[in-house]
Amino acid sequence: MEKEDFYKTLNVARNASEGEIKKAYRRLAMKYHPDRNTGDSKAEEKFKEIQEAYAVLSDEQKRAAYDQFGHAGVDPSMGGGARHGGDSFSDVFGDVFGDIFGGGGGGSRRSHVTRGADLRYNLDLSLEDAVFGLETKIKVPTSVSCTSCKGTGSKSGKSSICSTCGGHGQVRMQQGMFSVQQTCPTCHGSGSEIKDPCGKCRGTGKTKEQKTLSVKIPAGVDTGDRIRLGGEGEAGDHGGPAGDLYVQVNVREHNIFTRDGADLYCDMPISFATAALGGELEVPTLSGKVKLKVPAETQTGKLFRLRGKGVKPVRGGPVGDLMCRVSVETPVNLTAEQKALVEQLEASFKTGGTKHNPQEHSWLGGVKSFFDKMKS
Repeated sequence: MEKEDFYKTLNVARNASEGEIKKAYRRLAMKYHPDRNTGDSKAEEKFKEIQEAYAVLSDEQKRAAYDQFGHAGVDPSMGGGARHGGDSFSDVFGDVFGDIFGGGGGGSRRSHVTRGADLRYNLDLSLEDAVFGLETKIKVPTSVSCTSCKGTGSKSGKSSICSTCGGHGQVRMQQGMFSVQQTCPTCHGSGSEIKDPCGKCRGTGKTKEQKTLSVKIPAGVDTGDRIRLGGEGEAGDHGGPAGDLYVQVNVREHNIFTRDGADLYCDMPISFATAALGGELEVPTLSGKVKLKVPAETQTGKLFRLRGKGVKPVRGGPVGDLMCRVSVETPVNLTAEQKALVEQLEASFKTGGTKHNPQEHSWLGGVKSFFDKMKS
């Protein structure tokens, strides 16, 4: 069966540049790659044709022979030289797909200078410190760049090309018509070896240290907020830049206030007499005490809003409010005399009908109606 023209196979013009040929190959190879077309024999055959065409047209000498003599110029059985000119299918595969997926084909070499890892520090704050902000010091165990070798890991500050991978950072293992690229076990992908490791860091380029850092906590932070300290994370490899440190804020529970966004809430117990007759109470806020007038006949659960006594959000916006929730406290440990007085008071309430306890009578009426419906 006569082979298709290689230019037609890659869908490029005969005067296409090397870059255009490579771009066309990438697109078609990704489309017909066997891993993307499992069990499709036609796609596999098309992939082989694309690979064969690229192997010829990407080589200057083979392309010239093909342009002059056609398939005969590159057919080994007709004296046209090896099909791949000494380059295996996997070599070309690795060259192009290494560019796509970050592999190391075509003599490419991975940079061994890498950025350090980011760190996280959990910082517990009181509600007051979170609301008003503060500047505090934290101690962070981390890896820093070795001062003796300046992060290179070498006494001399120099490294040699890895003898295992030849500086590629990867080694290949042949599996049939494909080759699998793996990170070099000797240099761990850096492409270089250290022949004279630093005595202080033992060739790693990093040493352990506990740093004391000053952290400014802005006013209004809340649980879950993060503060970034640039360059205070782990040191990079082989002199690379350090990562960042993220201070994670956690606000401890308060024994009086509960926070909800910019607002604060507190439960305020009051006596039966204050609830019935009204009065004035001292209410705590984060900025000091304030007076709160409680009107007569106040019921449990009533909310009093103190505007501007909450939190100013760290990201801007109006200051929140303080919401005081009333809880009428039932007297305990009554003396005989006090019990008698309460009984007299209760008896006087009954003579007034429903006007003294409207909620109670309304509820009892609803209960009676409920049971009457069940009986009918």
